[in-house]
Parts: sequence; C-alpha cells; structure tokens
Amino acid sequence: MSTPLFEPGLRPRIWALSISRLRDLFFDIAAEYVERADLRVVSHGFEDAVREIEAAGTGRPDVVIAGGSNGAYLKTRVSVPVVQISPTGFDVMHALARARRDGANVALVTHGNTPDEVRRFVAAYALDVTLASYQSAQDAESVVLDLRDRGIDMLVGPGLATDLAANAGMGAVFLYSRASIRAAFDTALEVAQATRRETVRRQRLDNLLQHLRDGVVALDAQGRVEAMNQRLASLLGIDAARAVGRVLLELAPDLAGSLPEADGDAFCTVRGASYVVHRGPLASSGAAAGTVLTFQESRAVERLDRTLRSRQRVQQFSARYRLDDIVGASDSIERVRTLVQRYARSDATVLILGESGTGKEMVAQSMHQLSARRDFAFVAINCGAFPEALLESELFGYEEGAFTGARKGGKAGLIEVAHRGTLFLDEIGEMPLSLQSRLLRVLQEREVVRLGSTEPTRVDIRVVAATHRALTEGIAAGRFRADLYYRLNILSIALPPLRKRPTDLLPLAVELLLQAAAREPRLAARLPDAAAAERLLEGLGDALRHYPWPGNVRELQNVIERLAVELADADMDSDTGAIQVKAALPREILRAVAPEISFDPQPRAKKSALTLRERSRHVEADEIRAALVTHGGDRDAVCADLGISKTTLWRKLNAAQ
Repeated sequence: MSTPLFEPGLRPRIWALSISRLRDLFFDIAAEYVERADLRVVSHGFEDAVREIEAAGTGRPDVVIAGGSNGAYLKTRVSVPVVQISPTGFDVMHALARARRDGANVALVTHGNTPDEVRRFVAAYALDVTLASYQSAQDAESVVLDLRDRGIDMLVGPGLATDLAANAGMGAVFLYSRASIRAAFDTALEVAQATRRETVRRQRLDNLLQHLRDGVVALDAQGRVEAMNQRLASLLGIDAARAVGRVLLELAPDLAGSLPEADGDAFCTVRGASYVVHRGPLASSGAAAGTVLTFQESRAVERLDRTLRSRQRVQQFSARYRLDDIVGASDSIERVRTLVQRYARSDATVLILGESGTGKEMVAQSMHQLSARRDFAFVAINCGAFPEALLESELFGYEEGAFTGARKGGKAGLIEVAHRGTLFLDEIGEMPLSLQSRLLRVLQEREVVRLGSTEPTRVDIRVVAATHRALTEGIAAGRFRADLYYRLNILSIALPPLRKRPTDLLPLAVELLLQAAAREPRLAARLPDAAAAERLLEGLGDALRHYPWPGNVRELQNVIERLAVELADADMDSDTGAIQVKAALPREILRAVAPEISFDPQPRAKKSALTLRERSRHVEADEIRAALVTHGGDRDAVCADLGISKTTLWRKLNAAQ
C-alpha cells in the first residue's frame, strides 16, 4: 500500500519505505517537505519494495529513503539512489538513557557492524550495555531471541529490531529521532536534485550525440561504453542502450587492432566501408578519465576536403580575361572563338598551339570563364620559368620535412590549389622529362602525391596546356613523352600569328592604345573614345600591316606603349583639347619609337628574295590552309585529303611562318 501526500509535479519524487514503526515518523515529518518534494510513504520493505519500485515505470522515484537492513537490501537491488537513515550520537545517548530508566539489562542493537564511535562512547562512560548487530531480517530475529535468552529485558535499536523485541515480550526503545529522519530527507533532496541535473545533462549529451553525423562513443578508463550514439550503434550492428557498461571491443571484436592506441587518428574498415577514427581524451574534473572515439566515413572526409580546398581560393588564382577581350574579326579569330565556346562545355584536356605572344593564356582564361568551373580557381604556371626541383615542389606540393627549408606544416601544390577549377600549364614543352611522367599520372588517375608523402590526394581539375613548340619534334628528339602528348592533345586550338590576320591589326592597335591611355593620365583626356584613337592611328595602318610582328600581339603592345608615351607629350589644340598631329607625324613618331618597323611602300617585293625551297614551303602552307578552310578546320580530313600525316602537316605549317 502507498499513500500519496500531494499531487505529483516537477518536484523530485522521494519514496520513504518502511514496514516498522519508522513509518509513523515518516508521516509526521512528511508535511514539512510538501513544498519541496513529491513525497510518498510506502508500506513495503525488502523484496516487496523492489517490486513496487520496478513496477512504477516512468513514475519511479528519484530517491528512496529506508532504514537499517531494509535500506541495505534495497541498495543492491534497485537502480535508484537509496539514502539510509543513520542515527546520530545524540540519538544513541538519548535512547540509552530512556532504556536505563525502564530496564535493568539493556542491549544496543544496530544493523551491520557496531560503529567504533559507539563502542568508544560505551567504554568511556563505563555503561553496562550489551552491544549486538545483525546483517539481515532473518539474522535480526535470531539476535533478538538470543538477547532475550541472555536476560536482556530492554532493547535499543532500529524499527525492525524493536518490533521483534516487542513481539518477544521485551521492552524496546526506538533508536531514530526526528532529527535523524529530517537529515535523511534533506540528503534525499540533495541527491534527487543532483540526479536530476545529471539526468538532464546526460539527456542533452545524448541528444547532441544523436544529432552528430559521425559515429561517437565515450569509453571509461577500462574501455567500457558510457555513451554511444545511434549512428555508431547501427554501424556496428549493436543495441546502443544495452551497450552501456560493456567493453567496446567485446561488443565489436572486429575493431581490435585498428583503433588509435593514443590520441590521434587511424583508419579502420567496418562492414566493407573505410572510416577515419579519431581518439581524444574524455575529461573529468580536469583529468582524463576515459576516451572519446569518433568514426567518420572516409568518403565524407574527402568530400569535405574537396569543398574546403575549392573555397580557399585566393584572388591571385582567378581568371581576368573573357571571350569579349579577344579583339579581332578575321576568320581565323572567329574560328578560335567558336572552338573556345565549344570546348568550354567539355572537361577534356585542351592543347593550345601558337607562337609566343599570340594570347594563349587569354584563350585559356576565356575558356575557364565560360565553363562550369568558372566559380573556382584558375591556376597558371609557366613550366619553363622554374628550375626542375622548384617546379616539382610548386606543382605537386610537399610535406613538412620533405627537404631542407621545407615550410612547417608542408605546402599544397598548384595542382591541389586548382581543385575543381582549371590548371593552365604554359610552355608545356619546356617541362623536364622526369616531371612529365608524374604529370601523366595526375592526368590519368586524377590524384597527386606530395613530395615526402606516400598518400595520394584526389583532385578534380581540368587541364589546359599551351606551347609555342612543335611537340612532335620534341617526341622525335626524345625531349617529350609521346604518351603525355596524346593525353594533352585531346582537344586542340591553333592560334594564328599576328602576321596572318592583317585585318585585325588596326582594331588591336586601337584597343591597346586605349588601354595605355587609361594608365597614362596625360593621354586619357586626349583620347576620349575608340573613334579618336582610330583616327590617330589611321596613318600607320600600312606600316603596321606590312611588318611581320615576330613577337605577335605582345610586340604590338610594346610598340603602342612607346607610342602612347610620345603622344602624351604632343601638342594639344587650345579649343578642342585634341592632339595636334600632322599627316606625316604618326609615321615619324613610329620611326622614333619603333625603328624595327619597315616603311617600304612595296614590302611584297621582298618575296622575290626568297629561295626556291622557301617559296615551295609557302606554297605548300597556302594549300594546307586552304584545305583547312574547306574542311572547317578538321585536321584528320585535311591529312586524308592531302595524303600526309598530322606531324607533317604541323611541320609544314610552322616551316612557312
């Protein structure tokens, strides 16, 4: 039977259990705790009390209060905290004084061993008191009957002992006082509140663990599970609730030997999937009292790594040029624009061919800007600008300590930096043979190994290469790997030299002059628009078109820069602010700033000075170009039509330039 004292609420639930006269004291004192606890007095003890507690389910008490043997019995059989009532020294003295008034032979009976302080107290005051103790309810009955047979007529003890003494016809004094009961209730309140706080903390921790994407388990110092989230339990195929308190390696023996032995990371395989396992300390009061293991699927780590690397792009690795920045309206340039737009939709490797200064990087950047990779890095490196050792570390990166002077923590190479973007390898024909084989593996496997490392890093890049050399000649001379050439030459764009696009010279010169004016404050106000720049350069048209421009657009830009400096100092009209230039002055200025440019009014006559072999080469080249136009740039069709190989086609075109 149980007696509720008030309506249950959010207050701690405390049950006071007794089958003896202790119950009456519980009822007397319970009213004092109505405001602070949901208190219930339960008239059960021992096994009946255990069944009552376990049957309560979610309404089970936070703390149980019991006395003597009943409390000791419950401590080992229920999963809730049990507070045992302990008599004070004052309780013992007061009870013994009462007993001596009412009986001749007095015995003090306690549960468990008689406390040493009680023995010292009895000895110090030379009290004629028999001391006895019991361990269980059955033992208590034997002790009481034995004391009666020995002539004890008054017994002092807890409720069970005094009830047995009364039944045996002996006098009895109850050992516990109201102060002892209040102390037990106060202790129970503190325990209940601490238990509630710990429960809330564990619930929050459990909620946190359950919402983690990774598998997590907390272990004590002996490797027993303290907490485990459902993700890891599902991974290991075990019940998370039943795992608590058991050794992890007994629950999952397959993990033996694959977990980190110290704080750090290790790899393990669970049910065919690879995981990165991180081990860290489980701290308690400032000291490590256990271990936390985190299981993260390796594929998730790779995805996160790719995302981080792609987002850590710095401004220097971005494309500046767009397709509109390529100036010119000639058929050859229109063909280049068409190919750039077409190839931008693909992820295949592109080889850009053309003389130095024809704008190979501008084409590569334009292709990147039109591709699906435009939001990620455009990384360019000139393969001929670095010594071999430095080029290797720049491209592939290195680990800490890989060589003398290596940066602490290592460094990601440009191939890794280009992850999810475009890697532009300018002057690929200058790359040393030893690095060509490493680059070939990157192109084939899409993974890179840093210097000093053995672990490959996956990369997602689009490679665009450029060269002014005939790579086929490098293959024949043993300077370039044929297999790398075929990996690079999947798609190709041939940029025409400036001398082959004479109609584009004046528009290019105008655009370059406007750019130079924007950088030269004295000239900017004098050239308000493209029309003004075009009028200024009209007199130079023939001279510009007849010059062969061996440096191509780069050389033209240099000449225009020099011209801009001269024009900045030219006289200005006082009314209009326009530059005053006489008809012959532009040519004079050009002679001053670019003496290498010829002003021969009949430059084509120079062709007569060509040898018979040179004229033959030009004729062959003209026929090849005409065939390329006829077949829309399809080199395979041109080679089949003319009966030559691709190598011969490339060689004859270059020989005539």
